[in-house]
Parts: sequence; C-alpha cells; structure tokens
Amino acid sequence: MSKSQMGVKLVDPETVFNTSYDVVIVGAGIAGAIVAKQLSEQGKTVLILEAGTGEGLTLKGFQGYVETFYSAVNKNPNSPYPYNPNAPSPTDGLYSYFEEKGPLPLSGSYTRVLGGTTMHWEGKTIRMLPEDFKLRTNYGQGLDWPINYEDLQPYYRKAEYEIGVAGDVEQQKELGVTFKKNYVFPMKELPPSYLDKQVRKGLEKQKVSIGEETKELKLSTFPQGRNSEPNPDYTKYNHGYNFVPEGMASVNPVEYGERCQGNANCVPICPVQAKYDARKTLNTIAFPERVHLLPQAVASQVEIDSATGRVVAIHYKRYRDKNSPQHTVGTAKGRLFVLAAGAVENAKLMLASNLPSTSGLMGCNLMDHPFLLAWALMPKVTGTMRGPIVTSGISTFRQGAFRKQQCAFAIDIHNDGWGWSGTGATDVVRDAIDSKHKYGKELHEELKNRISKQLLLAFMCELPADPSNRVSIHPDYKDQLGNYRPVIHFDIPDYCKKTFAYARNLSRTIFKLLGAEDHTHYGKSDPAYFKYQGEDYWFRGGNHFSGTHVMGTNKNNSVVDKNQRSWDYQNLYLLGAGSMPSIGAGNTTLSIAALAFLASKQMFKDLN
Repeated sequence: MSKSQMGVKLVDPETVFNTSYDVVIVGAGIAGAIVAKQLSEQGKTVLILEAGTGEGLTLKGFQGYVETFYSAVNKNPNSPYPYNPNAPSPTDGLYSYFEEKGPLPLSGSYTRVLGGTTMHWEGKTIRMLPEDFKLRTNYGQGLDWPINYEDLQPYYRKAEYEIGVAGDVEQQKELGVTFKKNYVFPMKELPPSYLDKQVRKGLEKQKVSIGEETKELKLSTFPQGRNSEPNPDYTKYNHGYNFVPEGMASVNPVEYGERCQGNANCVPICPVQAKYDARKTLNTIAFPERVHLLPQAVASQVEIDSATGRVVAIHYKRYRDKNSPQHTVGTAKGRLFVLAAGAVENAKLMLASNLPSTSGLMGCNLMDHPFLLAWALMPKVTGTMRGPIVTSGISTFRQGAFRKQQCAFAIDIHNDGWGWSGTGATDVVRDAIDSKHKYGKELHEELKNRISKQLLLAFMCELPADPSNRVSIHPDYKDQLGNYRPVIHFDIPDYCKKTFAYARNLSRTIFKLLGAEDHTHYGKSDPAYFKYQGEDYWFRGGNHFSGTHVMGTNKNNSVVDKNQRSWDYQNLYLLGAGSMPSIGAGNTTLSIAALAFLASKQMFKDLN
C-alpha cells in the first residue's frame, strides 16, 4: 500500500450512526492514536471521536497552524490553534476554561485539537525511574503503582520506536534508568547546544549537598521525540530493518519530517515537523478502512446499561462552525470504549455522565509538574535562541533518599532565553527602544548583549498524589455547547515547597559558578505567587496533568486496574497520565504511550 493510501478515514455522522464498531475512542492524541493503530492491525474496526477539527491531518492544514503561530502577537502554547469555543483549551489564563478554586492555580494548558497536546509538547521522552513506581513504599509519599518498571519496560521500547526517540542510552543508565542489554534508541542523541557546553564547562566536577547526600552538577542530554539521525545500531532490535522517521504529513518529502533545525519554538510548533506528534501515528495506520475519524464531535456522555453494567454508547455534540453553538447530537456504538482525551477531560466526562467510580476517586489525585524558574545573564554571548527549547539538563536530583523529606526534581537548561519567565526578548526590545532610545548599531549591540547571553533554569518538581487536588464539575460552569468546564481545586504541599526553596538557593550557587548575573524575581501580582519561609515564589505548570483516574490494586483504592480498564465498567478503558499514580521528575508522554501499548494488548484479549 502506498503512503498516500495510509491513515484514517474521515466520516460523517450518518456513517457513524449506521455502524457498530469494535472500539470507540474519545480523543485523537497519542494514546488514542496508538490504540487505533494497534487494534486495526489486528483486524478490529475503530471509531475516533475528536473534539477538534481534522484540518491538521494534511500538510496544508499544518502549515496553516504555522502561519497562525507566526502572526500571533501572544506566543503561548496554543497560539497556532485558533480559539474554539466549542472545544476550548486552557491557555495560561487567556481564556477562562478552567474554573480555578485554588488555593493556587493549576497554571498550565493542553490542546483540544487533532493530535492532542503532542501538538505543543516540548518533546522530551524520559522513562520513569524504577523507584518512581513505589513512591509510597520507598519514601512515604503519594501512591504506588500496581505494576513495576520491569512490567512497563517492553512497552517503553515500543513507545520509543513509535515516537522515534533520539538519545543516548549510556547517559540515561548513569542516571538510574535500566535498559535491555545492548539497547540503543532509534535515533542518535541531539547534540548539546553551545549554551549547554558553556554551562557544562562552568559546572564541571562541581558538587552540592542535599540532605545527607552529595550530588554532582553534571549535565546530560535529554532523550527527545524529534528527528536527528537514525541510529544504525538499532537494526538488531528491529529485525534487521533500519528505523526511518515517517508519517508527519501526506506529501513528499515532508511526510518523513525533516531533521531538527533548531528553530527554538518547539513549544508550540515545529515548522519543519521534526518533532513527533500524534498525526504521525494516525497517518501511518495501514488499514484506513478500519479506522474512522469523526472530527468536531465533542463527547458529552458515557451511557451505561444499568442491567449489565457495561458501556453501550458515547453521546456527542457535532458542530459545523466553531464560532457558533449550533450543533447536532449523535451516538457512537461499539463493543469496547476508550477515553483518551487527557486526565482532565476524561474525568470531567465521567463526572458529567454521573459515573464517579466505586472508590470515589474519579477526578481526585490531580498532579502536574510545577516548575520553579530562575534566570540570569551569562558573562559572554552563549548563543541563546539556537537549538530546540531544551537539549540538556541536570537529572542527578531525580533520585535519592532526600525524597523522604522533599520532592525530586530535574533542571532544564533553556535555549530559548527568558521567555517563559515573562521577561523575554519582547521586553528587552521594548526596553531598548522605548526606554533607552537605542537604534542602529547601538540597538544591535544592546540586543546581542541582553538576549544572546540569557540563561533560564527550569526546575521541574515532582508532585505526589493528593485526593484534595482534583477536577470536579458544577452546573454554573459550562462552555458554548453546554458541556461542563472543569472546576479545579489545587495546591502545592510543603513537600514540594521545600524543594522550591532548595532550588532557588541552588540556582544562586549555579549562577555564581558560571559568573552569571542573577535577574530572578517573583512578583506578587502573579496568579501563581505564594510565600514560603519568608521568601517570594511563583511557579509555572508543566502541562503534565495526571492522576485523575488513578490505577491501583482494587476498586476501593483506584479507578482503573493495571491495564487501565475501569473496575466498574468492564468494557471501558481510561487511558493516559490520568491513570498514573505517580509521575516522578520526568515528562509523562513516553509513559502515556507505553501504557497505551500495554492496554492495547488487554483490549485485544477482551475483544476476542
């Protein structure tokens, strides 16, 4: 079959109404896409209900997103994607989709477009550490998983192939990650940026204490879901075939995705499609006649047969114009049902369907990675704004006995300057022109000195599961279609705030070692501001929403089992980071993908 014949088949509501599918999936993000691809290869028929439009499947549609991003004044994670009141996304406060009840805001975003949040993710593909799976047992915090690292490891390998991970296994081994003997990633690591090299040189062999332990400030590159060079040594793990990145769009040669060109705007969009997103998986489905996609269909209710306790249908609202509330209603029927719309949306849909779970934990244990930022000017030009947003960081603080007292964290070295802190290039230009009246050569020198020297450290902190952090619904808060908006109750415990305080002091130490001029300040007007031990702080959300339909060992302590199948409704699966009992100090997308492969195996057994 030619590549132009691969992918999914766009259908209309009449086709959906007249078809009973093996599987109905809500959400065309990475989890839903993987399940659709896996089950279709086993001969199963699949329907994907997608709240967003389907335009991003084509090269023309994707390029439209790029142009929208270029023309946007506010460069936020969702700026390539026109605002859709019928499927609104949280966008760092620009649109009031989340109803925040505090005490602190969730402070993050996700994307309700085809491809899900892989359309704006950073691209880091980090495996969790073995000890992360037993957070309660090892450190007395949060929850344990019902499976361990070894159970998930073969599915991590499948996920790394599907995404096309570029990285260095040996570096990851030094950080506590275990691998199959002689394993390598499908693609070679992305080289560290010039900024990374300057930071590494300044911190070489430097050590600091945390609790009773000593940690080295050693930089390593992050595994990434973006194209570098295929690794020829990977062939032995792929039955003699080379790894070839493919499926990014439907027109040659762009369908293969280009190598990363270092555009430094990976969040929100890679203009050359070097970064993986779920469209790749959707576009490489080999049996399009088995996988139907209905876009602009917002799931509104999960219907249960009270006699059997099984799901019988997903009800949805189909809109034609995203700016109009006018819509039709439809029903999708199947044998097995999969919610793969993300941690917040999955929980919201179940609560809107009056299906709270036996455990009462539906929507509870909401987690994210709160980031503490610190920024400075390096003593000389270090090439800021070159390379992907993050190529290297310090991951030696992801493990250790100190986790009994304070949370684990990892440090990102940002190549895109101070932008995330709210004091980025735009502010520098405005200050140079409006306040300092610079122009010509003087303006050039000012911008070079103020932008090309910028260093941002982003401390990604672990947040343990806590039932009081949760998603709920209320009839007062609905969107244009009349669907519930998420009501968020969120706070950060002292367990994390201790690490914030430690991280701020560590940033001062790092800046001093580098000879960098510290410009960090935390204004009280920021919505995420708080005070801890007499010091000012604010944080930024990592967009890694998790825990809202947590997996466990029985229906009284969790929402889903180890395969992400609902305890209460045996033909219903809730996929994604919402099933994760802990998230460690690593990005969640690779684990979401691995869990989708694991769940697909059980789904196939159920269907047979």
